[in-house]
Amino acid sequence: MEEKKERIAQLEDYIMKKCLWQFHSRAWDRKTQNENILKKATQLLCDEPVELETPLDRCYWADALSLTEGFRSNYKWLAALSKEEIKELMGDLKERIDFVTITGSLNAELTDPRY
Repeated sequence: MEEKKERIAQLEDYIMKKCLWQFHSRAWDRKTQNENILKKATQLLCDEPVELETPLDRCYWADALSLTEGFRSNYKWLAALSKEEIKELMGDLKERIDFVTITGSLNAELTDPRY
């Protein structure tokens, strides 16, 4: 369990330092970005097909591709995980990123209906 928390912390740290997509100004934007980019990143890490039907799909894919390349080059331990372990780890990472960027954020602009 401690190893899993440490791995999530490493991936979170990478996102917070290297990715700009988590800084959208509205909570719903952040939620959509987190969900779609991390979903596509999970698919890429698991060598599964990624939907690229719409321009938005391709935008999320581009961010996910950059993210997975960074993850793979910085965290060699990812290569030793099974697809199920990757999916579980990425699901937990998504929960953590949602907390840090949305539900646990003190940024009042995220929930301002006039913004």
